[in-house]
Amino acid sequence: MRTMSGETAAPPLVLALDQGTTSSRAILFDRLGRPVAVGQEPFPQHVRRADGVGGDDLGIVEHDPEDIWNSQMQSARVALERAGVAARDVAAVGIANQRETTILWDRDTGRPVAPAIVWQSRVSAPICERLRAAGVEDEVRRRTGLLLDPYFSATKIVHLLDTIPGLRARCGAGEVLFGTVDSFLVWRLTGGRVHATDVTNASRTLLFDIHTQAWCPDLCRIFDVPPEMLPDVRPSSGPFGETDAHLLGAALTIGGCAGDQEAAAFGQGVERAGDAKNTYGTGAFLLCSTGERAVASGHGLLTTPACAVAAPGTAPARHYCLEGSVFVAGALVGWLRDGLGIIAEARDVEPLAASVPDSGGVVVVPALTGLGAPHWDPHARGMIIGLSRASGRGHIARAALEAIALSVADVTECMERDARLRLTRLRVDGGASANDLLMQIQADVLGVPVDRPAVLETTALGAALLAGLSTGVWGGSAEMAAARRIERTFEPSMQAGARDRLRAAWTDAVSRSKGWAAPLRRGAQ
Repeated sequence: MRTMSGETAAPPLVLALDQGTTSSRAILFDRLGRPVAVGQEPFPQHVRRADGVGGDDLGIVEHDPEDIWNSQMQSARVALERAGVAARDVAAVGIANQRETTILWDRDTGRPVAPAIVWQSRVSAPICERLRAAGVEDEVRRRTGLLLDPYFSATKIVHLLDTIPGLRARCGAGEVLFGTVDSFLVWRLTGGRVHATDVTNASRTLLFDIHTQAWCPDLCRIFDVPPEMLPDVRPSSGPFGETDAHLLGAALTIGGCAGDQEAAAFGQGVERAGDAKNTYGTGAFLLCSTGERAVASGHGLLTTPACAVAAPGTAPARHYCLEGSVFVAGALVGWLRDGLGIIAEARDVEPLAASVPDSGGVVVVPALTGLGAPHWDPHARGMIIGLSRASGRGHIARAALEAIALSVADVTECMERDARLRLTRLRVDGGASANDLLMQIQADVLGVPVDRPAVLETTALGAALLAGLSTGVWGGSAEMAAARRIERTFEPSMQAGARDRLRAAWTDAVSRSKGWAAPLRRGAQ
C-alpha cells in the first residue's frame, strides 16, 4: 500500500470523516500522518429568502440531511477503494464536522423532520433580537462564551420548534432528537444506538455551560428547548460506539469526534497558551489557545473549549481558546467565479491577483452573509468600493485576497488584546492556504511569519489523531509530532506604513457596509 505521494504507507490506518459545508470527504491516514487516499463528494446547498424571493438577502441556508449522509458514506467507500484496503484494515474512525448546523430527526426512523439549518443561515436573526431585548444576552454569554447570534444552534432549533406544528411536543416527549452534524452521523453510523456529541460541538449550541462542561437547564429554559432532545456529551478523544458492519464492510470503532475548527487546532498542535491557527475554508476560523483560562472577550470574540483529551484512566484537562469566525473566506473566491464570472476556476484567482502589483485602491468587503467576529452584524452586506476607470479584474481579485487576510488580521488584533499576549506566528491550513499569494499577504498584514504544514487538511488529520489516540494508534504528543510537519514559512515583507494604509482603508470600508440590510433601512428604501 502506498500513500498519495508514492511512499510506502505504515499501517495501521485511521479513517477521518471530514463533513463540510459544500462537500463531504473521507481521508485515510497512516501512522506517520500521511494521507493514503481521499474520497470527496459535493452536495447542494439551498439558499432562499424568507419571503420566497430568490437570493439570500435574509440568508436562509439549508441542506438536505440525506445529502450529508449519502455523500459522507460515498466518500468513505471511495477512499477505501482508492487505497485498495478493506474496512478491517482500519484501526479507527474519527469525525470532524461543520459546526452549529442543526439537524432534527425522528428517534424511531432516523429520518430528518426538517431540512438542516446551516451555520451560515440568518433565519433566526429575529429570535436573537427578541431574546436580546428580553435582557438575557449577558447570562448567555457568561455561561457559553458565545453571543446571541443566528450563527449558533439554539436559535435555529427554536425556529424549527416555532414553525413546524406539533414538533415541540414531540421533542419534549423524546420522539425527535437534535444534533449537530457529528451527532447525526454517529446516530446513523451506529444504527441508532448512540446519541452523542463531544465537548467542542456541544459548546456551539448556546445550551452548554463551558465552565461546568455540561448542558445547562437554565439555558434550556431561556431558549425553551426541551432537554430530552439533546445528545450525551463526551470527550473529543474516546469511544463513540461502533459502526454497523454493513455500511463499510466491517464494524469500526468511532474513536474521536470534534468540530472542524477544534479538530484543525488539534491537528496543528495548538496546545500552549499563545499558539494560534487559522483555517481557510468556506469561512476563516482563527483559534488561539489561552490554556486553562477561559478568557472572556471584550471585542466580540468567542470563548470555546478546545478538544477534550485525557490520558488513559484520567479526566480530560480543561483547555480553552478564543475564536474569531469570519463568515466568508474561500466562499469569496467562489463568488468571484460563480457570481461575477471573472475567473473560471478557484485556482485562477492567484495568477489573476498577481497580475497587478496592488489592488489599485479597490477594497472588497465580503459581508455576503453578514459580518462575523469582531463586528457581529447580521445586517451588513458585501461591498466593492474604490473603483475607477483604471480598475480591472486583477484589482478586484487582489482586493478579494486582501479582504480575506484583513478579516483575519482584525480578529487576531482583538485576540491579542483580550488574552494580553502577542502573536509571534500563525499556523494555517484549509484549501485556500495553498494560495501562496494569499499566505504572503496574510504574513504582510499581520507582520508575523505564517507557517503552512505539509498536510493542509489538518481538520481531517485532527479527527484522525483524536481517534487514533484513543485506540492506541498513537501513544501521545511525541508520537503525533511526525504528523505535524511544516512545509513552508512565509515571512512578512510589507513596510509598516503600507500596512497601516491598507488596514485603514479596510476599516473605513467595513464601517460603510454595516447595517445595510437592517429592517429600518430596507423600509426607508
